[in-house]
Amino acid sequence: MPLIAPSTYKPPTRLWNGHLQTIIPALFRKVAVSYVRERIDTPDDDFLDLDWAFPDRQPAGNDSRPIDGTTLVVLSHGLEGSSTSTYLAGMVRHLTRNGFNCLAWHYRSCSGELNRQQRFYHIGDTGDLHHVLDYVRTKGYRTIYLMGFSAGGSVTLKYLGEQGATIDPTIRKAVTFSVPLDLIGATRRLEQWDSLVYNYRFNRTLKRKVLQKAAVMPGTLLTDAVRKARSVREFDALFTAPMNGFRDVTDYYTQSSSLQFLPAIAIPTLIVNAKNDPFLSPECFPEALARELPNVWMEFPEAGGHCGFPPKTSGSPDQPQPYWSEERAVAFLT
Repeated sequence: MPLIAPSTYKPPTRLWNGHLQTIIPALFRKVAVSYVRERIDTPDDDFLDLDWAFPDRQPAGNDSRPIDGTTLVVLSHGLEGSSTSTYLAGMVRHLTRNGFNCLAWHYRSCSGELNRQQRFYHIGDTGDLHHVLDYVRTKGYRTIYLMGFSAGGSVTLKYLGEQGATIDPTIRKAVTFSVPLDLIGATRRLEQWDSLVYNYRFNRTLKRKVLQKAAVMPGTLLTDAVRKARSVREFDALFTAPMNGFRDVTDYYTQSSSLQFLPAIAIPTLIVNAKNDPFLSPECFPEALARELPNVWMEFPEAGGHCGFPPKTSGSPDQPQPYWSEERAVAFLT
């Protein structure tokens, strides 16, 4: 399909660059979502925590898209995120207000409790998403949409490409935002001076979890190596790659990057990456490829930041204005 250009997104004038469009929504936006938590076991004797959210009413007025109880949106959060991350909670709130059932699942160790096994999650692992989808189908959902943000978008796209034409027919469409399609390039972008604060934050939380688990599993984790990590790349080189059987960090990033899986995607899929995203490198905007793919739409707004896309006006406290990304997702799914 052709590249979607120009994009309709216009940022508020007070948030004039990608950093503001990233940080202000993350720090100051307040979103309340009522979740119902469920824990499921994994085949390797671990667990995944699932947060469900359901509409309290059907779409009103002349809306022509009533969503019944057999339709579900499965949402995958970003690196070190959760179901309460503002970008994901805001999307769930908007989806449920439009009649969608939602499931926000957590990667291992991201739900507030460390997982049981030595391993954590990593960006190339699609097995847990597959397990979640197998589980939700047992509940009778006949139409499933996938949605992913940042690292969760990468996992989603990699999964879709791996499945290709053999994908389960219940999975109908997918939407992703702020996706590091090329992990080597995106990691390099995080190491530039203006993105070091994000790099530091991710490295700090990743290291903290490993050291917390090492306290209850003494002698099983590479704690000396982890303490030396000063960036996400170093953490992945010293811990993620060896823990998960990759030759080195380059092998991990190369095998896990979702860009190479896009040509095999067989269902309608939307990728939205803002050009001023402080996490993304030029490789994450493959415009030539976008014009060649039959099932993948790509939209590259000039602005939006990373998982940001705040609206030009905020609305009222009782009726907050949806973010552009939320309206864009509903438009694509319907």
